Amino acid sequence: MPERGILSSYDLKKPGTRIGYWLMVLVIFIMACAMIYPILVSFFNSLKTNVEVNSFPPRFLPADGWHWENFKTGWEYLELPLFLRNTMIIFVGNMVVTVVVLGLAAFSLSKLNVPKSRTIAMFFLITLFIPPTTYLIPNFLNLKDLGLLNSYAAFWLPAGASAFNLLLLKNFFDGLHHEMFEAARIDGASELRCFAQIAVPLSLPIISTLGIFVFSTAWNDWFWPSLVMHGDQTYPLATAIYKYVLQATRLDVNIRFAILFMVMLPPIAVFLAFQRYIMGGLSMGGVKG
Repeated sequence: MPERGILSSYDLKKPGTRIGYWLMVLVIFIMACAMIYPILVSFFNSLKTNVEVNSFPPRFLPADGWHWENFKTGWEYLELPLFLRNTMIIFVGNMVVTVVVLGLAAFSLSKLNVPKSRTIAMFFLITLFIPPTTYLIPNFLNLKDLGLLNSYAAFWLPAGASAFNLLLLKNFFDGLHHEMFEAARIDGASELRCFAQIAVPLSLPIISTLGIFVFSTAWNDWFWPSLVMHGDQTYPLATAIYKYVLQATRLDVNIRFAILFMVMLPPIAVFLAFQRYIMGGLSMGGVKG
């Protein structure tokens, strides 16, 4: 049975409500067009010749044929499989650290009798108001002193200090019934077993949501990898795009668009495939507790 919306058919009979409704629809439509337009521009420009891309006035659709071979040229220009592998290594490591380290921390604050747990949670909440750029240099210096530069640990270690992900997990754990864990403890289960066999399986929706956030960060971040990674073979995809595509002087513009469009597709596909978990996990993480 479909859920009832905020506005009913009776509400839409009122002139003021109907006008407000269509204004909201218009705003949403404009926002959708503003988001889709850059993707379409990248796609159609990637199918043009370099002369046509640089021509004025510009045309939205290709006029001199659709040059699909531009995608092959872009694939061969940039070692996409190599940089994609580096990105996935960063993502998998960040995800493991998020589930294990932040998951255990959130479980402890939510389900264990940790002294001053509310104060600790408030401390993590306060850190969300600190601009990330202010602790960029301290993080870099810490990793340098630990000898972790030019290694994937430079990404995995900071992933275990995400206050946003910690609070999102804690809010979800707060919504899980204490009786389940009490029954498991009576049966002799340890706290670690309660976390691994009860909390984690029940938290798959919020973990899926965090997976999208972690994937998006690993896929889009180019600045931090350019600071901590110093070898061409270790760059993630976004950094490689910045250094070898956006800053390239002899690369045709249509090939640049072809590479950029190919890089756009995986995040879009991931979101479309897991959008139900994203929206559901956000609502559960924000409402429960």
